[in-house]
Amino acid sequence: MVVSYPAFCYTFSMSEITTAKFDTFIKGFLDIEGFISADNSLNGIQVDNDGSAVRKIAFAVDAAMETFEQASAINAGILFVHHGLFWGNPARIEKVLRQRIKFLLDHNICLYGVHLPLDQHLQFGNNGILAQLLGLENIEPFGGYHGKKVGYKGTFPKPITIDEAAKKIDFMNRPPIGVFPFGKKENQTAAIMSGGAAPNARDAIENGVDLFVTGESSHNIYHECLEGKMNLLCGGHYCTEVWGVRAVMEHCKKELGIDVEFIDAPTGL
Repeated sequence: MVVSYPAFCYTFSMSEITTAKFDTFIKGFLDIEGFISADNSLNGIQVDNDGSAVRKIAFAVDAAMETFEQASAINAGILFVHHGLFWGNPARIEKVLRQRIKFLLDHNICLYGVHLPLDQHLQFGNNGILAQLLGLENIEPFGGYHGKKVGYKGTFPKPITIDEAAKKIDFMNRPPIGVFPFGKKENQTAAIMSGGAAPNARDAIENGVDLFVTGESSHNIYHECLEGKMNLLCGGHYCTEVWGVRAVMEHCKKELGIDVEFIDAPTGL
């Protein structure tokens, strides 16, 4: 897949990248401010460093000790993730959360999280890239979440089977966690919402979509898809959400001229 990136007027050199400048850069193309009311995941800087410049940025799907330790091992000063540490309600800084935050502070690593804005972005987001991988045309927003449409739907230039679709979106030859051929043998249309969006299968059925692509499967929508005669492809939460962080990583490498590295820490889910 070839992704073209727009030109941005940034002139940061590798020695000039502070977390504040990185925050400004990310907010220049991901709509973090526009998701404040819809996304409770504290997008942006979640744990800052001491203000010093960084020379390497790591990228991963999840904020966890596994990715923190790998970020430290490669001397990354910033870790950009899709799933951060905070989700709406105030959290007590104790037990696992305390250990995680302490590790970041002890190793002077800034944790930067972007959730729904990274799902939604057509060029740099999970769902937009999955639409590109599938080769969809006539792409338009799909699927409501707190008043925002973060998924996409479109048409195939020529019909494909659900197995052919699965091959187009696999990551490092990791098979999907669920393939449910409940509908047409060949699909002409598809809708996509990565991660844990199985309930949005209902939206896809209502839209008359042939194939719904998401991350996690759900017992609750199995019979609805079966009776609605719609194909369901569950690529896995992790494997449908590596794409956005990797696209942002490549963009940072190109525009900021900084050393970057993707940390692959699959959950199998």
